[in-house]
Amino acid sequence: MSNIDYQSPMYLQLREIIRTKIEDGEYPPGTAIPTEHELAKSYGINRLTVRNGITALVNEGLLKRIQGKGVYVLGEKREQDLETLEGFSQMVKKKNAEPSSHILAKSLRLAGHKYGKIFNIDPDDQIFYIKRVNHIDHEPYSLEEIYIPQYVIPELEDIDLTVFSIYEIYDFYNIEIFYSHQTLDLTQLDQSDARFIDVDSSAPLLLFTNTSYNKSEAVIEYARSYTRPDKANYKVHFKNE
Repeated sequence: MSNIDYQSPMYLQLREIIRTKIEDGEYPPGTAIPTEHELAKSYGINRLTVRNGITALVNEGLLKRIQGKGVYVLGEKREQDLETLEGFSQMVKKKNAEPSSHILAKSLRLAGHKYGKIFNIDPDDQIFYIKRVNHIDHEPYSLEEIYIPQYVIPELEDIDLTVFSIYEIYDFYNIEIFYSHQTLDLTQLDQSDARFIDVDSSAPLLLFTNTSYNKSEAVIEYARSYTRPDKANYKVHFKNE
């Protein structure tokens, strides 16, 4: 179905048109569908009818309304063991706090020799670069840089990262992080970056470097997180084998 035929309630027909476009991949998970105005104009119907059709899909869990931004496509979510691998938002929510992120940069760039070697791809292949500030209860917590090969999520360019977390997007596209390797160092940032997390350039920061792999042992994400030690609290568990 791609047109309104007026033989059944129009909002139900629009609902099925949008559903089909989601199932066919025309509206990929994590991206916004056309606005109510655009849909009303495309199908020659009023905006109330459009709103009713969208609401039906929101109630089904296929779409998500974000006030001031639009309506976004949700993907299917897998169950995940939060005790072993988790993203920033998941970690913060487990502590009954409110996570948020501000995207400073999101771009496609050449892998180059350094990241080509990390991801075992050609230096001329494209990777996504994401730079963001993470907040906990509106207080700056960390500055994070994330690198993801374009082939892992080609649709990432069109996804609003202020609406969905990286781990939610992985769920939408059935991308599983099988294991990660993390290192911890002390470092400092230059003042141009230090200001984003409200510290001086002389302040020591915790640098977490994380390399994530899928089941095939391919690196699918490389990330550096510059974290304020006054805001961090970590526990490590040991046991005898």
